[in-house]
Amino acid sequence: MLTPDKTIDHGTLRHLVEAGAHVGAEVVGSGGSWGIIINYARTSQTLAATRGRPKTFRRFETLAGYLKELGIVEYRVNAAKFEPGDNQKETPDRRSVMASERMKRAHEAAAYDAWFRERVHASIDDPRPSLQDDQARAQMATRRQALLRKAGTKPTTKKAAARTSR
Repeated sequence: MLTPDKTIDHGTLRHLVEAGAHVGAEVVGSGGSWGIIINYARTSQTLAATRGRPKTFRRFETLAGYLKELGIVEYRVNAAKFEPGDNQKETPDRRSVMASERMKRAHEAAAYDAWFRERVHASIDDPRPSLQDDQARAQMATRRQALLRKAGTKPTTKKAAARTSR
């Protein structure tokens, strides 16, 4: 379909169009995506993505909007190798999966941060008097012993309970 060895990037294409060069385009379908071959001054070059690979579009409407925004409104379409519906079978691009995972982790972190800040403010705003560390540990040891008794297991001694709480 597209020849990645002869490529043209977006910036160069934009400059050619803005300079008034006679630029022709051929939209070529392959599998479930579309690519663009740019024709000017007796050369044909594939529109390249940022890393030099051919730029592809999954939706024809997106591609048409891209060309129109550049000022290219007339172009040929070659759909001989295009397979409708094939783009759903494609595995997602690794970069999009990685970006999706980063966004998911960022949202989870933001949600946890909001929850944590809410708990801290609730604790600060709590009107009950604060407890000393040894008082809080004693209360928790008593609660632990009661829960163990309720569960039917043998409560540990106070020394063992103090060691496990630390």
